[in-house]
Amino acid sequence: MDSDNTSEWSFLHGKRVLDLSRLLPGPFATTLLADLGADVVKVENPKRPDPTRAAGERMASLNRNKRSIALDLRLESDRETFLRLVETADAVVEGFRPQVLAGMGLGYDVLRKANPRIVLCSITGYGQSGPYADKPGHELNFLGLSGFFAVPGCTDGVVTRPGIRAGDLVGSMYAALSISVALASVDKHGRGQHIDISLAEAATAWCAPFALMIRDIENPTDSPTVQGDNDIFETSDGCLLSLATFEDKFWIEFRTAFSAEFPALNTLRYDDRWTRTQHKAELRELLVTTFGTHTYGWWEKSLTAINAPWAPVFTDAGQLMSDPHVVARNLFSEVATENGESWPQMRFPAQFSLGLNSFRLPTPYVGEHTESVLDEAAAATARRDSGYPDFNSPSKPEDQ
Repeated sequence: MDSDNTSEWSFLHGKRVLDLSRLLPGPFATTLLADLGADVVKVENPKRPDPTRAAGERMASLNRNKRSIALDLRLESDRETFLRLVETADAVVEGFRPQVLAGMGLGYDVLRKANPRIVLCSITGYGQSGPYADKPGHELNFLGLSGFFAVPGCTDGVVTRPGIRAGDLVGSMYAALSISVALASVDKHGRGQHIDISLAEAATAWCAPFALMIRDIENPTDSPTVQGDNDIFETSDGCLLSLATFEDKFWIEFRTAFSAEFPALNTLRYDDRWTRTQHKAELRELLVTTFGTHTYGWWEKSLTAINAPWAPVFTDAGQLMSDPHVVARNLFSEVATENGESWPQMRFPAQFSLGLNSFRLPTPYVGEHTESVLDEAAAATARRDSGYPDFNSPSKPEDQ
């Protein structure tokens, strides 16, 4: 890890976020905040820490740039300690079911009494209210409710579950965005608030525009978003590539370049987008046959020569990490942990001209920073009691 802190320009720099969440949605949201400069303190039960710790590589990518404090919130003394931390924090993130945090005596009303400026972000499957609020659920359930499976992507109409946990990750991104906006509002108006993030609703926000578009179409594959030429095709040696001749100019350049070898392409019939969409099934069949005649290497050279909108389709992580563009953009770094292990991690997917170091701190051990965090909170409280004007801003961690 490189301890150089290049996030001091960030609005989030010095904003303290107490993270009570576990597994994927909450930790990913707070990792985004931590990458962007927030001081994220992971609060874990020392006897029952985040289960993701059993998966070292995933734990490392979801909890970098954070510190850790060990508290058992079932104990009154630790709840009192937590509330003292809340007094000088800016936000709390939790992923319990509705009313669980309140049942521990740490609901938003209690947190707000400790610190009127506090922002509480609750991330649940279905939200804090409604008939599904108390239902158990996981990412696949949220995708099922979102409209995701109502929108086909190919002419065969098959919709499969994505390999990544999209139903969790989209909610994480909305949570990070909402927390950032709420913190900016606190600086402007001085009032905190409770943010209710439903993972199912977040997924619906992505899927609904496409699902609603085809609500009156009997056959979903008739959707204009399903196209025979914007698809994935297999070459003769079993490799995959994507072609996206969405714009007419790209299609015309493609069929002109290859019509001598493939006479079926030598037609004006498909030269406008609407006609290509109307005849999507036959166009896809034509392209499947076309791409199946040559190897990936041949198509790579030929499509690149005409500047076609194409790209390889990576089917393993090794292909991704060795891609020359990925390498040139320094997308991945081999990040060492303090116990000697090392795993590749992806940097924050935006490059800022003022700089940003995505790998400032390694994943903390459970309770690694308990003493220092509590000392900082005590110092901040002392400044408040002495009338220091900016007591709501936590002190900067000395070890960053």
